[in-house]
Amino acid sequence: MEHAGVNGALADAALLAAAGGLRSSAAPFFLSRAASRKRLSMPGSLPLRLLGSPGAATLLSVALAGELVADKLPSVPARTSPPALTGRMLSGALAGGLVFREIGHRTWAGALFGAAVAAAAANAGYHLRGLAARGGLPDLPVALTEDALTLACGAAFLLRR
Repeated sequence: MEHAGVNGALADAALLAAAGGLRSSAAPFFLSRAASRKRLSMPGSLPLRLLGSPGAATLLSVALAGELVADKLPSVPARTSPPALTGRMLSGALAGGLVFREIGHRTWAGALFGAAVAAAAANAGYHLRGLAARGGLPDLPVALTEDALTLACGAAFLLRR
């Protein structure tokens, strides 16, 4: 399989964490989707086993859809605010940790890698969206492009599985 080994785990974790950095519910959704299709092994603890259930994948798809809509609202705080950035980093950490654990690599290393990628993606998205606004581009097409990039990262992860 293409995802085998450390390089594959780095790629998978980066794809998921980048998606989670752009939309915090994306990484848990794509993890759950892969696990519910038996394309990602989940550890034995109950919360993580539940993440791999088809019901969790469905609930997380609703959460992701809600986040894709809510992101367009002016009342949503900046993704770089401490609570929002922390959530995105935790999403990336979960993704990186689970992907690294699957190949028998250090879970904490994957979690740190995922958190760093998510933070970088969140900051990049924030600054690029601000740059586009200062350049006179309307926000909605830029936000929809960001949504497409988020979904493309998750789809690429699933295709690698």
